[in-house]
Amino acid sequence: MTVGDHLRGLAPDAFVESDVRFMRHTWRFGEPVMGAVNPPGAEPPISLWMVQRSVFDFALANRAAGAGADLRDGAAVRKIEIDGRTVTVRSVLESGGEEALTADYVVGADGANGVTARAAGLRQDRALAIALEVELPFDWRTSPHPDLRPDVCHLEYGAVSRGYAWVFPKRNHLNIGAGVFRPRRPDGRGDASVRAMLQETICRYIESLSIPHQRDALRFWAHPLPIWRGREPVQGHGGRVLLAGDAAGLVNPFFGDGILHAVRSGEIAGRCLAEGAAADYTNRIHAEFAANFDSAEKLARFFYQWPALCYRQGVRRENATRAAARLLCGEALFTDVASRVLRRLRTSLPAARQPSDQTS
Repeated sequence: MTVGDHLRGLAPDAFVESDVRFMRHTWRFGEPVMGAVNPPGAEPPISLWMVQRSVFDFALANRAAGAGADLRDGAAVRKIEIDGRTVTVRSVLESGGEEALTADYVVGADGANGVTARAAGLRQDRALAIALEVELPFDWRTSPHPDLRPDVCHLEYGAVSRGYAWVFPKRNHLNIGAGVFRPRRPDGRGDASVRAMLQETICRYIESLSIPHQRDALRFWAHPLPIWRGREPVQGHGGRVLLAGDAAGLVNPFFGDGILHAVRSGEIAGRCLAEGAAADYTNRIHAEFAANFDSAEKLARFFYQWPALCYRQGVRRENATRAAARLLCGEALFTDVASRVLRRLRTSLPAARQPSDQTS
């Protein structure tokens, strides 16, 4: 089920910047393969939407307000206080004033570094992937490379140790980034060598596609990605506090994606509260995500240890792009494919044990 299936009534034109129909894969910026998301005969057709989070979040907030939510735009939550019966959220307003709101329940969808999980004593032992990206203005009318098109996303597998890089098309710019999705330590922040490696990879990606730029003018943005690391409580204080999306660690350990899972978890949280079943929230989240994410993690461990093998024996296969798209949009599950893919890849492993194949 795609994000669009969960957002019925919200027009895609409000937030979709590009509709990706092809993926261009490379190994160390060479060996390119252009794969179709919808090859001939594939049904149903799949769309991979590219969005800007600020625009997407604004569309969601307006939809919530239209449904009766009291929107506090620009309020920065600084503290959450929890007692036995209520939860108080203290915020700083754009005007500089302060506000305190008290409710029976709070759903924390405040990301990897939000205050909700800390206040509730949840997710104290996290695994964070590290991603770096730039937003590069781009005019599609003067594209310097034949494969730089609004309907093509680019994925690079060999340039990043235990991760990958990407070029995502947007309406008037390119999102170019790289991420380490299997960091050596649970928390890879503060490691200057990781940041330098990701910056260099992004610059090399830009240069490989002949995109005009000035290295010194590039502005890099860092994002911690709280990847799934197994079943853990995502509710606290008798169900008074629920965590959703990145705050709950619902980032796929293989792709590093999280928007679909955030939307799904928010829907589950709302349903639990409407049904008076907040105490069952963690169980429902695990029923929805745990088996699939556990299988994704098994595949990720192999993929990021043997990326060259996986690129040549997996990514380059004719049906690989379609399979990846189905996994990304939720039409297929890792529980259905991970064991089969691992068995096939492992049969090629003895012949592929070369120093250049295994990442450190």
